[in-house]
Amino acid sequence: MRAIQRLHPLDWLAGGLLACGLLFTATGLLPTESAGQAMIRIGPLLAFLGTVIVLAELTSEAEVFDVVASGVARAGRGGYGRLFVLCVAFASITTMTLNLDTTAVLLTPVMLALASRVGIATVPLAMTTVWLANTASLLLPVSNLTNLLAANRVALRPTEMAATMWAPQLAAIAVTMGCLWLFFWRRGRRGAEVYTPPAPHRPGDPVLFRVCAVACAGFLLAMLVADVPLWSASAMAAVVVVVAFAVRRPARLRLSLVPWRLLVMVPGLFLVVETVNVNGLHDFLTSAVGPDGGVLGMFRASAVGAGLSNVLNNLPVYLAGESAVPLANHQQLLALLIGTNVGPVVTPWASLATLLWFERCRAQGVRVPLRSFMATGAVLATGAVLASTAALVAMR
Repeated sequence: MRAIQRLHPLDWLAGGLLACGLLFTATGLLPTESAGQAMIRIGPLLAFLGTVIVLAELTSEAEVFDVVASGVARAGRGGYGRLFVLCVAFASITTMTLNLDTTAVLLTPVMLALASRVGIATVPLAMTTVWLANTASLLLPVSNLTNLLAANRVALRPTEMAATMWAPQLAAIAVTMGCLWLFFWRRGRRGAEVYTPPAPHRPGDPVLFRVCAVACAGFLLAMLVADVPLWSASAMAAVVVVVAFAVRRPARLRLSLVPWRLLVMVPGLFLVVETVNVNGLHDFLTSAVGPDGGVLGMFRASAVGAGLSNVLNNLPVYLAGESAVPLANHQQLLALLIGTNVGPVVTPWASLATLLWFERCRAQGVRVPLRSFMATGAVLATGAVLASTAALVAMR
Protein backbone atom coordinates (compact mmCIF):
# COMPACT_ATOMS: atom_id res chain seq x y z
CA MET A 1 0.00 0.00 0.00
CA ARG A 2 2.82 2.40 0.88
CA ALA A 3 4.53 1.69 -2.46
CA ILE A 4 1.28 2.49 -4.29
CA GLN A 5 0.94 5.79 -2.42
CA ARG A 6 4.44 6.78 -3.55
CA LEU A 7 3.57 6.38 -7.23
CA HIS A 8 3.93 9.55 -9.30
CA PRO A 9 0.94 10.73 -11.40
CA LEU A 10 2.92 9.83 -14.52
CA ASP A 11 3.25 6.28 -13.16
CA TRP A 12 -0.52 6.09 -12.90
CA LEU A 13 -0.82 7.44 -16.43
CA ALA A 14 1.62 4.85 -17.78
CA GLY A 15 -0.10 1.99 -15.99
CA GLY A 16 -3.52 3.22 -17.03
CA LEU A 17 -2.52 3.38 -20.69
CA LEU A 18 -1.14 -0.15 -20.64
CA ALA A 19 -4.22 -1.46 -18.79
CA CYS A 20 -6.52 0.21 -21.32
CA GLY A 21 -4.53 -1.21 -24.22
CA LEU A 22 -4.67 -4.72 -22.81
CA LEU A 23 -8.39 -4.35 -22.06
CA PHE A 24 -9.10 -3.17 -25.61
CA THR A 25 -7.22 -6.18 -26.96
CA ALA A 26 -8.95 -8.64 -24.63
CA THR A 27 -12.43 -7.35 -25.52
CA GLY A 28 -11.75 -7.39 -29.26
CA LEU A 29 -12.03 -3.64 -29.65
CA LEU A 30 -8.46 -3.86 -30.91
CA PRO A 31 -7.92 -6.88 -33.18
CA THR A 32 -5.26 -9.26 -31.87
CA GLU A 33 -3.39 -9.14 -35.17
CA SER A 34 -3.14 -5.33 -35.03
CA ALA A 35 -1.96 -5.46 -31.43
CA GLY A 36 0.69 -8.05 -32.28
CA GLN A 37 1.99 -6.01 -35.21
CA ALA A 38 2.21 -2.92 -32.98
CA MET A 39 4.23 -4.80 -30.35
CA ILE A 40 6.60 -6.26 -32.95
CA ARG A 41 7.15 -2.80 -34.37
CA ILE A 42 8.02 -1.17 -31.06
CA GLY A 43 10.34 -3.96 -29.82
CA PRO A 44 13.52 -2.30 -31.16
CA LEU A 45 12.26 1.10 -30.00
CA LEU A 46 11.85 -0.13 -26.43
CA ALA A 47 15.31 -1.73 -26.50
CA PHE A 48 16.81 1.54 -27.69
CA LEU A 49 14.87 3.67 -25.23
CA GLY A 50 15.78 1.50 -22.25
CA THR A 51 19.49 1.29 -23.04
CA VAL A 52 20.02 4.92 -24.10
CA ILE A 53 18.42 6.24 -20.90
CA VAL A 54 20.65 3.95 -18.79
CA LEU A 55 23.64 5.19 -20.79
CA ALA A 56 22.63 8.82 -20.25
CA GLU A 57 21.85 8.37 -16.53
CA LEU A 58 25.24 6.81 -15.81
CA THR A 59 26.98 9.37 -18.01
CA SER A 60 25.34 12.02 -15.84
CA GLU A 61 26.46 10.17 -12.68
CA ALA A 62 30.01 10.25 -14.06
CA GLU A 63 29.64 14.06 -14.27
CA VAL A 64 30.20 14.27 -18.03
CA PHE A 65 27.31 16.73 -18.43
CA ASP A 66 28.53 18.79 -15.47
CA VAL A 67 31.97 19.15 -17.00
CA VAL A 68 30.46 20.20 -20.32
CA ALA A 69 28.04 22.65 -18.66
CA SER A 70 30.87 24.20 -16.67
CA GLY A 71 32.91 24.50 -19.85
CA VAL A 72 29.99 26.15 -21.62
CA ALA A 73 29.64 28.74 -18.85
CA ARG A 74 33.36 29.47 -18.80
CA ALA A 75 33.45 29.74 -22.60
CA GLY A 76 30.78 32.44 -22.34
CA ARG A 77 33.27 34.54 -20.33
CA GLY A 78 30.51 36.39 -18.48
CA GLY A 79 28.69 37.57 -21.63
CA TYR A 80 25.02 36.67 -22.03
CA GLY A 81 25.14 36.65 -25.82
CA ARG A 82 27.94 34.08 -25.91
CA LEU A 83 26.34 32.03 -23.12
CA PHE A 84 23.03 32.01 -25.01
CA VAL A 85 24.59 30.63 -28.20
CA LEU A 86 26.58 28.02 -26.27
CA CYS A 87 23.55 26.85 -24.26
CA VAL A 88 21.52 26.53 -27.46
CA ALA A 89 24.32 24.47 -29.01
CA PHE A 90 24.63 22.30 -25.88
CA ALA A 91 20.89 21.54 -25.68
CA SER A 92 20.58 21.02 -29.44
CA ILE A 93 23.49 18.59 -29.68
CA THR A 94 22.26 16.62 -26.66
CA THR A 95 18.80 16.31 -28.21
CA MET A 96 20.08 15.36 -31.67
CA THR A 97 22.52 12.73 -30.44
CA LEU A 98 21.08 11.35 -27.19
CA ASN A 99 17.29 11.67 -27.64
CA LEU A 100 14.93 14.46 -26.58
CA ASP A 101 13.86 12.61 -23.42
CA THR A 102 17.49 12.53 -22.32
CA THR A 103 17.62 16.31 -22.67
CA ALA A 104 14.43 16.70 -20.63
CA VAL A 105 15.44 14.23 -17.91
CA LEU A 106 19.17 14.83 -17.51
CA LEU A 107 20.11 18.16 -19.04
CA THR A 108 17.37 20.10 -17.24
CA PRO A 109 18.84 19.67 -13.72
CA VAL A 110 22.34 20.34 -15.05
CA MET A 111 21.21 23.62 -16.64
CA LEU A 112 19.30 24.64 -13.51
CA ALA A 113 22.34 23.86 -11.36
CA LEU A 114 24.43 25.92 -13.77
CA ALA A 115 22.04 28.85 -13.30
CA SER A 116 22.44 28.76 -9.52
CA ARG A 117 26.21 28.25 -9.77
CA VAL A 118 26.81 31.36 -11.84
CA GLY A 119 24.01 33.43 -10.32
CA ILE A 120 21.68 33.89 -13.29
CA ALA A 121 17.92 33.46 -13.73
CA THR A 122 16.72 29.85 -13.99
CA VAL A 123 13.74 30.32 -16.33
CA PRO A 124 15.75 31.25 -19.47
CA LEU A 125 17.90 28.13 -19.09
CA ALA A 126 14.88 25.96 -18.30
CA MET A 127 12.97 27.18 -21.36
CA THR A 128 16.05 26.68 -23.54
CA THR A 129 16.10 23.05 -22.47
CA VAL A 130 12.43 22.20 -23.00
CA TRP A 131 12.02 24.06 -26.29
CA LEU A 132 15.14 22.61 -27.89
CA ALA A 133 14.30 19.14 -26.56
CA ASN A 134 11.40 19.32 -29.01
CA THR A 135 12.50 21.60 -31.84
CA ALA A 136 16.03 20.14 -32.17
CA SER A 137 14.75 16.57 -32.58
CA LEU A 138 14.48 16.44 -36.38
CA LEU A 139 17.96 15.61 -37.59
CA LEU A 140 18.66 11.94 -36.77
CA PRO A 141 16.62 8.80 -36.11
CA VAL A 142 18.02 8.69 -32.57
CA SER A 143 16.70 12.18 -31.77
CA ASN A 144 13.06 11.15 -31.35
CA LEU A 145 11.01 7.95 -31.28
CA THR A 146 8.86 9.33 -34.08
CA ASN A 147 12.00 9.68 -36.21
CA LEU A 148 12.75 6.00 -35.81
CA LEU A 149 9.29 5.16 -37.09
CA ALA A 150 9.56 7.60 -39.99
CA ALA A 151 13.05 6.38 -40.95
CA ASN A 152 11.71 2.85 -41.35
CA ARG A 153 8.81 4.07 -43.49
CA VAL A 154 10.91 6.22 -45.83
CA ALA A 155 13.97 3.89 -45.70
CA LEU A 156 16.44 6.55 -44.54
CA ARG A 157 19.68 5.65 -42.82
CA PRO A 158 21.03 8.13 -40.21
CA THR A 159 23.31 9.90 -42.70
CA GLU A 160 20.54 10.03 -45.31
CA MET A 161 18.04 11.41 -42.82
CA ALA A 162 20.54 14.07 -41.75
CA ALA A 163 21.10 15.00 -45.41
CA THR A 164 17.33 15.37 -45.86
CA MET A 165 16.45 17.15 -42.62
CA TRP A 166 19.42 19.44 -41.97
CA ALA A 167 17.72 22.51 -43.47
CA PRO A 168 14.40 22.03 -41.60
CA GLN A 169 16.41 21.41 -38.44
CA LEU A 170 18.41 24.61 -38.83
CA ALA A 171 15.22 26.55 -39.53
CA ALA A 172 13.57 25.18 -36.37
CA ILE A 173 16.59 26.04 -34.22
CA ALA A 174 16.85 29.53 -35.73
CA VAL A 175 13.21 30.32 -34.91
CA THR A 176 13.65 28.82 -31.44
CA MET A 177 16.66 31.04 -30.83
CA GLY A 178 14.70 34.10 -31.89
CA CYS A 179 11.80 33.27 -29.55
CA LEU A 180 14.11 32.40 -26.66
CA TRP A 181 15.93 35.71 -26.96
CA LEU A 182 12.75 37.73 -27.38
CA PHE A 183 10.80 36.17 -24.52
CA PHE A 184 13.46 35.09 -22.01
CA TRP A 185 17.07 36.07 -22.76
CA ARG A 186 16.98 39.70 -23.88
CA ARG A 187 18.08 42.53 -21.61
CA GLY A 188 15.43 43.25 -19.01
CA ARG A 189 14.11 39.66 -19.04
CA ARG A 190 17.13 37.64 -17.92
CA GLY A 191 17.61 39.34 -14.56
CA ALA A 192 21.26 40.49 -14.86
CA GLU A 193 23.70 42.13 -17.24
CA VAL A 194 26.72 39.86 -16.70
CA TYR A 195 27.58 36.70 -14.78
CA THR A 196 30.68 35.31 -13.13
CA PRO A 197 32.10 32.26 -14.95
CA PRO A 198 32.47 29.22 -12.65
CA ALA A 199 35.69 27.37 -11.90
CA PRO A 200 36.40 24.25 -13.99
CA HIS A 201 34.41 21.24 -12.80
CA ARG A 202 36.58 18.33 -11.66
CA PRO A 203 34.84 14.94 -11.81
CA GLY A 204 35.05 12.90 -8.64
CA ASP A 205 36.20 9.79 -10.54
CA PRO A 206 38.30 10.69 -13.61
CA VAL A 207 38.37 7.06 -14.76
CA LEU A 208 34.57 6.78 -14.87
CA PHE A 209 34.39 10.18 -16.53
CA ARG A 210 36.73 9.10 -19.34
CA VAL A 211 35.05 5.71 -19.84
CA CYS A 212 31.57 7.26 -20.09
CA ALA A 213 32.75 10.04 -22.39
CA VAL A 214 34.40 7.52 -24.70
CA ALA A 215 31.33 5.24 -24.59
CA CYS A 216 29.07 8.13 -25.65
CA ALA A 217 31.46 9.05 -28.45
CA GLY A 218 31.55 5.42 -29.57
CA PHE A 219 27.76 5.29 -29.58
CA LEU A 220 27.58 8.34 -31.82
CA LEU A 221 30.20 6.94 -34.19
CA ALA A 222 28.44 3.57 -34.38
CA MET A 223 25.15 5.32 -35.09
CA LEU A 224 26.49 7.57 -37.82
CA VAL A 225 29.20 5.44 -39.44
CA ALA A 226 28.69 1.74 -38.72
CA ASP A 227 25.75 -0.12 -40.24
CA VAL A 228 24.32 -1.40 -36.94
CA PRO A 229 20.82 -1.04 -35.49
CA LEU A 230 20.41 1.90 -33.13
CA TRP A 231 19.31 -0.30 -30.25
CA SER A 232 22.44 -2.41 -30.70
CA ALA A 233 24.72 0.64 -30.64
CA SER A 234 23.07 2.05 -27.51
CA ALA A 235 23.11 -1.37 -25.83
CA MET A 236 26.84 -1.85 -26.44
CA ALA A 237 27.63 1.60 -25.05
CA ALA A 238 25.38 1.00 -22.05
CA VAL A 239 27.11 -2.31 -21.30
CA VAL A 240 30.49 -0.55 -21.28
CA VAL A 241 29.41 2.06 -18.74
CA VAL A 242 27.53 -0.48 -16.60
CA VAL A 243 30.67 -2.64 -16.38
CA ALA A 244 32.74 0.45 -15.51
CA PHE A 245 30.34 1.35 -12.70
CA ALA A 246 30.24 -2.26 -11.50
CA VAL A 247 33.98 -2.03 -11.00
CA ARG A 248 34.29 1.55 -9.73
CA ARG A 249 30.95 2.40 -8.08
CA PRO A 250 28.72 -0.68 -7.81
CA ALA A 251 26.40 1.06 -5.33
CA ARG A 252 25.30 3.41 -8.12
CA LEU A 253 23.84 0.53 -10.15
CA ARG A 254 20.19 0.25 -9.22
CA LEU A 255 16.98 -0.89 -10.88
CA SER A 256 15.65 2.67 -10.88
CA LEU A 257 18.15 3.49 -13.66
CA VAL A 258 15.88 1.60 -16.05
CA PRO A 259 13.11 3.91 -17.33
CA TRP A 260 10.29 1.62 -16.25
CA ARG A 261 7.67 4.33 -16.65
CA LEU A 262 8.57 4.86 -20.30
CA LEU A 263 8.80 1.13 -20.98
CA VAL A 264 5.26 0.72 -19.65
CA MET A 265 3.83 3.91 -21.15
CA VAL A 266 5.04 3.43 -24.74
CA PRO A 267 3.45 -0.02 -25.33
CA GLY A 268 0.23 1.18 -23.69
CA LEU A 269 0.24 4.31 -25.83
CA PHE A 270 0.75 2.27 -28.99
CA LEU A 271 -2.12 -0.09 -28.14
CA VAL A 272 -4.52 2.72 -27.24
CA VAL A 273 -3.66 4.69 -30.36
CA GLU A 274 -4.01 1.63 -32.56
CA THR A 275 -7.46 1.05 -31.03
CA VAL A 276 -8.56 4.63 -31.71
CA ASN A 277 -7.02 4.45 -35.16
CA VAL A 278 -8.99 1.40 -36.27
CA ASN A 279 -12.18 2.89 -34.81
CA GLY A 280 -12.38 6.23 -36.61
CA LEU A 281 -9.25 8.35 -36.12
CA HIS A 282 -7.70 7.04 -39.32
CA ASP A 283 -10.62 8.30 -41.41
CA PHE A 284 -10.51 11.72 -39.74
CA LEU A 285 -6.77 12.12 -40.29
CA THR A 286 -6.97 10.86 -43.86
CA SER A 287 -9.48 13.61 -44.59
CA ALA A 288 -7.53 16.28 -42.66
CA VAL A 289 -4.10 15.49 -44.13
CA GLY A 290 -5.34 14.78 -47.66
CA PRO A 291 -3.65 12.77 -50.43
CA ASP A 292 -1.74 15.70 -51.96
CA GLY A 293 2.00 15.03 -51.77
CA GLY A 294 2.87 18.48 -53.08
CA VAL A 295 3.59 21.75 -51.29
CA LEU A 296 0.03 22.31 -50.05
CA GLY A 297 -0.18 18.73 -48.79
CA MET A 298 3.11 19.10 -46.92
CA PHE A 299 1.94 22.26 -45.13
CA ARG A 300 -1.39 20.62 -44.32
CA ALA A 301 0.36 17.58 -42.85
CA SER A 302 2.69 19.64 -40.66
CA ALA A 303 -0.17 21.86 -39.45
CA VAL A 304 -2.40 18.89 -38.59
CA GLY A 305 0.49 17.15 -36.82
CA ALA A 306 1.33 20.23 -34.74
CA GLY A 307 -2.26 21.09 -33.88
CA LEU A 308 -3.36 17.60 -32.84
CA SER A 309 -0.11 17.00 -30.94
CA ASN A 310 -0.98 19.87 -28.63
CA VAL A 311 -4.51 18.53 -28.17
CA LEU A 312 -3.50 14.89 -27.62
CA ASN A 313 0.21 13.98 -27.66
CA ASN A 314 2.76 13.93 -30.47
CA LEU A 315 3.57 10.21 -30.39
CA PRO A 316 0.01 8.90 -30.89
CA VAL A 317 -0.71 11.64 -33.41
CA TYR A 318 2.32 10.67 -35.50
CA LEU A 319 1.42 6.99 -35.32
CA ALA A 320 -2.14 7.65 -36.46
CA GLY A 321 -1.09 10.25 -39.01
CA GLU A 322 1.51 7.97 -40.58
CA SER A 323 -1.16 5.53 -41.69
CA ALA A 324 -3.19 8.41 -43.17
CA VAL A 325 -0.35 9.55 -45.46
CA PRO A 326 -0.18 7.66 -48.78
CA LEU A 327 2.81 5.29 -48.98
CA ALA A 328 4.43 7.14 -51.87
CA ASN A 329 4.24 10.58 -50.21
CA HIS A 330 7.59 10.52 -48.39
CA GLN A 331 7.92 14.32 -48.29
CA GLN A 332 4.43 14.68 -46.87
CA LEU A 333 5.30 12.14 -44.18
CA LEU A 334 8.42 14.11 -43.27
CA ALA A 335 6.26 17.25 -43.07
CA LEU A 336 3.97 15.41 -40.65
CA LEU A 337 7.10 14.53 -38.67
CA ILE A 338 8.02 18.22 -38.50
CA GLY A 339 4.60 19.04 -37.09
CA THR A 340 4.69 16.33 -34.45
CA ASN A 341 8.31 17.05 -33.42
CA VAL A 342 8.58 20.83 -33.59
CA GLY A 343 4.96 21.74 -32.87
CA PRO A 344 4.22 20.18 -29.44
CA VAL A 345 5.51 23.10 -27.34
CA VAL A 346 2.20 24.74 -26.41
CA THR A 347 0.55 22.38 -23.89
CA PRO A 348 2.36 20.51 -21.07
CA TRP A 349 1.08 17.12 -22.29
CA ALA A 350 1.95 17.65 -25.98
CA SER A 351 5.12 15.56 -25.72
CA LEU A 352 6.53 13.15 -23.17
CA ALA A 353 9.72 15.23 -23.01
CA THR A 354 7.71 18.27 -21.89
CA LEU A 355 5.95 16.26 -19.19
CA LEU A 356 9.30 14.99 -17.92
CA TRP A 357 10.69 18.54 -18.01
CA PHE A 358 7.82 19.89 -15.89
CA GLU A 359 8.45 17.11 -13.38
CA ARG A 360 12.17 17.96 -13.15
CA CYS A 361 11.48 21.69 -12.79
CA ARG A 362 8.99 21.06 -10.01
CA ALA A 363 11.49 18.83 -8.21
CA GLN A 364 14.08 21.63 -8.43
CA GLY A 365 11.62 24.26 -7.16
CA VAL A 366 11.47 26.12 -10.50
CA ARG A 367 8.03 27.39 -11.49
CA VAL A 368 7.17 28.46 -15.04
CA PRO A 369 3.71 30.12 -15.24
CA LEU A 370 1.46 27.96 -17.41
CA ARG A 371 -0.12 30.95 -19.18
CA SER A 372 3.29 32.28 -20.18
CA PHE A 373 4.45 28.81 -21.21
CA MET A 374 1.47 28.30 -23.52
CA ALA A 375 1.42 31.81 -25.00
CA THR A 376 5.11 31.87 -25.90
CA GLY A 377 4.93 28.24 -27.04
CA ALA A 378 2.13 29.07 -29.47
CA VAL A 379 4.31 31.72 -31.09
CA LEU A 380 7.23 29.31 -31.32
CA ALA A 381 5.13 26.43 -32.68
CA THR A 382 3.61 28.57 -35.43
CA GLY A 383 6.89 30.10 -36.56
CA ALA A 384 9.06 27.00 -36.27
CA VAL A 385 6.61 24.64 -38.02
CA LEU A 386 6.10 27.06 -40.91
CA ALA A 387 9.85 27.75 -41.29
CA SER A 388 10.84 24.08 -41.07
CA THR A 389 8.19 22.96 -43.53
CA ALA A 390 9.23 25.72 -45.95
CA ALA A 391 12.85 24.53 -45.65
CA LEU A 392 11.75 20.95 -46.40
CA VAL A 393 9.85 22.19 -49.46
CA ALA A 394 12.96 24.04 -50.62
CA MET A 395 15.03 20.83 -50.28
CA ARG A 396 12.78 18.88 -52.70
